[in-house]
Formats: sequence, structure tokens, C-alpha cells
Amino acid sequence: MTAFDELERGDIIWGTDPLSDKGRPMLVLGTPRFPNHGVQLITVLISTKGYHEESLTLRDDDYEGEPLGERSHVLPWSLATLNSATEVEFHMTSLVDERTENVATQLISYISS
Repeated sequence: MTAFDELERGDIIWGTDPLSDKGRPMLVLGTPRFPNHGVQLITVLISTKGYHEESLTLRDDDYEGEPLGERSHVLPWSLATLNSATEVEFHMTSLVDERTENVATQLISYISS
């Protein structure tokens, strides 16, 4: 198991979903460390639902490790910040740097428009 403060950009974790009582896969886009709060994970949500027009579908070659079990889609507009290890159940896999950068670029286009 990967420790909370060892998670990196591109890691996919199973974390606490801020929108429901269930957990869900989340892509880590940032891991800033703050003097008074420690590490926080800036993540975007991942869904198996493909009906979101602007979602980014993950292909098998997008993964650095094993692909997720089902066809998955990153929702770059759905941000969640995780503040503690209790919000992360486990590390699932990772994306290649190029695909992680694609997601970050899409997120930036949403928040800068």
C-alpha cells in the first residue's frame, strides 16, 4: 500500500467521494505540501459512465500500470481535495505522464474560461 504522503501526480487511488457515501477512483493531479496542513491531494473524479460529452476516456495504453477493470472516463471538471490518509483507501494504478498532462490541460481550460 502506498502511503498518503508518497502518492504522486498520475496515481489513481480509491478515495472518499465528496458527492456520495461510496468511494470512487480518483486521479491525483497535484500533491502540494502546506506548512500547517501537510500534504493535500488535488484529484479529479473518474467514472465508468461514458455519457459525459467532455469526459476523457482512458485507453489501455494510458496506464503506466494495470488498467482499471472497466472502461473509465476522467471528469476533469470534477475536482476533489483530499486532506488525510483516511480519505484514501488504496492505490489502484497510475497513468502515463502524457495522459495526466492531457487531463490537467483540460482542467485548466475549464477553470480559466
